[in-house]
Amino acid sequence: MRTVTFPLLAVLGLCGVNTARAADLDYDYLRGAEYDPVPAPVRVIDWSGVYVGGHGGYTSAALGFKNALSPMVYQHSHNSTAETEFGASSLLSPPSKRVGAMSFGAYAGYNVQYDSFVFGIEGDYTNFGRMGWSDNTIGLTKTNSLGLQETLNMYGTSATRINDYGTLRARLGYAIDSLMPYVTGGVAIGRARIAETLNYADTGFDVSAYNANLAGTKTYINTISNIANDQRSRTKVVAGVALGAGLEYAITSNILLRAEYQYVLFSDFDGHKVNLNTVRAGAAIKF
Repeated sequence: MRTVTFPLLAVLGLCGVNTARAADLDYDYLRGAEYDPVPAPVRVIDWSGVYVGGHGGYTSAALGFKNALSPMVYQHSHNSTAETEFGASSLLSPPSKRVGAMSFGAYAGYNVQYDSFVFGIEGDYTNFGRMGWSDNTIGLTKTNSLGLQETLNMYGTSATRINDYGTLRARLGYAIDSLMPYVTGGVAIGRARIAETLNYADTGFDVSAYNANLAGTKTYINTISNIANDQRSRTKVVAGVALGAGLEYAITSNILLRAEYQYVLFSDFDGHKVNLNTVRAGAAIKF
């Protein structure tokens, strides 16, 4: 009996010591240190302020010449059967032409932000310097009201060069963190060089009198002879409209990148018409 008791007491004593030591231990030590993770800072972009930048891209220009040659032709055809019976001034109509080239420039603007909406005004300058031209030819023959066989031959060319242009536009954007899609619209002013050339020949004669002379009868032959070569060129300041849309991205609160599409229309200046479609990228510094 005494032999069993001593080992039992020893076991119970060891268990008691281990339990007391466990009670003295800090549970935090057993679980590891507790800490609250620090949240990553949320970047808030304020789009308000003045910005200045540069842009570059590709511009495709559609050039129209529908009525460009009419005033020049009318100057030579008015008060003649070429105008009254042929309608000479309305005949030459060179087809439209499309040309394209790289374009570049600068822009500046000012934004005001209300919640997620961004309102702004922006001006830009674009250098293009591309010319396009087209031509048309007409040849007609008929017996006119005077009994003369009249032949009208005309050949004309028309050219337009858009040197550069600027726009002043309002902008409306919607800020989504660092992104801001936007639309824009306003007015455009450009410098254009336009030119026309014309070869004009209106001729005719009295066929009956001509045949009578061939038969030996001396008869006066009534004729028409109006031949001219003309060319003109001039520089014009032209006005139009500008529309566009784009996406702007803020790398930081002060460095902005953008991708943009812009449409500019210069309509009917001396019979010429130009619409410009530009895709471009830009970078700006906001102050």
